[in-house]
Amino acid sequence: MADGSACIRLMVVDDHPVLREGVAAMLENCADIQLVGQAGDGAEAIDMFRMLQPDVVLMDLQMPGINGFEAIAAIRAESPDARILVLTTYGGDGQAIRALRAGAQGYLLKSSLRTEMVAAIKSVHAGRRHIHRDVADEIASHVADTNLSEREIAVLREVARGLANRDIGLQLGVAEETIKAHLKNIFVKLDVADRTHAVTRALQRGMIDL
Repeated sequence: MADGSACIRLMVVDDHPVLREGVAAMLENCADIQLVGQAGDGAEAIDMFRMLQPDVVLMDLQMPGINGFEAIAAIRAESPDARILVLTTYGGDGQAIRALRAGAQGYLLKSSLRTEMVAAIKSVHAGRRHIHRDVADEIASHVADTNLSEREIAVLREVARGLANRDIGLQLGVAEETIKAHLKNIFVKLDVADRTHAVTRALQRGMIDL
């Protein structure tokens, strides 16, 4: 948490050691940000946060086991003042909105790590939001759209796996007709005509991942 000290205590969470080492290298000459911890997955991040109480957490989203979304929510549930900056490759509005709803204050793309990371960390530490410009544009362009429900997203995930409506119904414990009704709603909300385009659009916007 922020305490007004000159040096920002940072914890990095990512399942790729090379990425964590890259962040550490970029901060070597940054006198006002100190890397105090590195975690490789969400479960380790939650435990390490309890122990270190860092000022800012730099958090990946896609990790084995407990993912970034779940880790953000768990940390914020225990420490409502925790300041978390997402660092991800996914630029779609769906992932960003999900992360912000979980409790993240910022959303940074890995492609802009070298140019934006330090400023983003300082901005989140100061209590401001920092959202990558391209992601902010994506969110703005879909702000009037009707969001997919959790059940509709679950249906789309199964469609992306190649399952037929009957099999999706069995998987989710509902009738095949219910799945068809969900798909009709999904097509309208995503402005698409078929299953393939629905999956493509959802992947582009980060609503689902493979």
